[in-house]
Amino acid sequence: MSISSYPDSALPGPVVLIIDDHELVATSLAITLRAAGLQAHRHTVRSRDSVLAAAATLQPGVALLDLDLGRDPDGTRIDGTSFVEGMCRAGWRVLALSGSSLAGWAAQEACADPRNHRYTPAGGLPELKAAIVEKTQRDSGYAIAENQVLVTNGGKQAVYQAFATLLDPGDEVILPAPYWTTYPEAIALAGGVTRVVVTGPESGYLPSVEQLEAARTPATKVLLWCSPSNPTGAVAPRELTEAVGRWAVANGIWVVTDEIYEHLVYDGAEAVSMPVAVPELADTCVVLNGVAKTYAMTGWRVGWMAAPPDVVKAATNLQSHLSSNVANVSQRAAIAALSGPLDAVHAMRAAFDRRRRTIVGLLSEIPGVLCPVPQGAFYVYPAVGGLLGKQIRGRRLGSSLELAAAVLELAEVAVVPGEAFGTPGFVRLSYALGDDDLRTGISRMAEVLGEAS
Repeated sequence: MSISSYPDSALPGPVVLIIDDHELVATSLAITLRAAGLQAHRHTVRSRDSVLAAAATLQPGVALLDLDLGRDPDGTRIDGTSFVEGMCRAGWRVLALSGSSLAGWAAQEACADPRNHRYTPAGGLPELKAAIVEKTQRDSGYAIAENQVLVTNGGKQAVYQAFATLLDPGDEVILPAPYWTTYPEAIALAGGVTRVVVTGPESGYLPSVEQLEAARTPATKVLLWCSPSNPTGAVAPRELTEAVGRWAVANGIWVVTDEIYEHLVYDGAEAVSMPVAVPELADTCVVLNGVAKTYAMTGWRVGWMAAPPDVVKAATNLQSHLSSNVANVSQRAAIAALSGPLDAVHAMRAAFDRRRRTIVGLLSEIPGVLCPVPQGAFYVYPAVGGLLGKQIRGRRLGSSLELAAAVLELAEVAVVPGEAFGTPGFVRLSYALGDDDLRTGISRMAEVLGEAS
């Protein structure tokens, strides 16, 4: 089918191709965009090939797609995933009118495919393992094989199974604090003992090799490493990552490294994968990751661990009895996300960076709050010690836990107290929300905390 343009392609401005299976919708959008001075073309879907052929006649620009792309003439549903990938390869920037994504299209198609209605390998679909291998090489420079990958039900299961596989009862795990709340629980469930190494704002919430060595005992088996960090947003520089990795190798210590925030770094910071920085660590290292943070797919529950083959084999055996395979539809969605372009990821990071600067600026204006500037993830971890011991409306702020309760009740803003992360006297806030909500929430918080005396 031929393309219609409103008006002809001589208009200045970016090219916009509107693709929809409803002619009225496509035409209306074309007229609206033309009024804004854009080259607005519309194409009513009749087949995948017809749209790609139409796109080939234009200078690549932005393509706006309706979620429901209809069916080819033979009655089969148009493959939305391959359609979008084809457009991207042709140089188009693809935007979905419904806000859907490659993952969403892939999931819809997977639901209709009988292959996904039955059991699949407990350790993950071979296609997803292959995508993880390729993504790991692409994003961190770490070369692994498919027999080194286990697909899990979210990152939490990867954390649990890593420790369940590596630890015997009584083995010790060195855990820098502040730490994500799941880590010590997973260690305890595996029979391990947590040895906490406390860090603070003065060190950028990063431990030194000397601190780790002071915590090491004959029972030390594993170091847990998380960079970029939840809850602090700290990012370990390459020099520290290398030093810690070499210390672990020299002392025969395994490293479990959580890299799920790898793409969310700012101000020129670099998320360095420890087995890449220290290749000799690869035989005693477990890398954890997933689609939740980078691709904003928290509800899909797809994570993975990359580890030596014997560790992956043991963890897969455990998973086969614990939960079997991850839902096939989620796995198909993850394949699409990992194999697609990173444009949306980069846009999300830019939005997070803007909000990061906003929240740090607003919190720094509150008397008694010290807010370091995070270099990664989407959290800030300010110190609130300057407010402890004071009162607000008759309530004494004796701890960060009590401060968080007061902020929740009086300002209707939820923050997580540092007690949850192993370091009282701090609170964690997330800036993974809209700009207006962020400003409103911090303004309410500042108003209440400003009453402290």
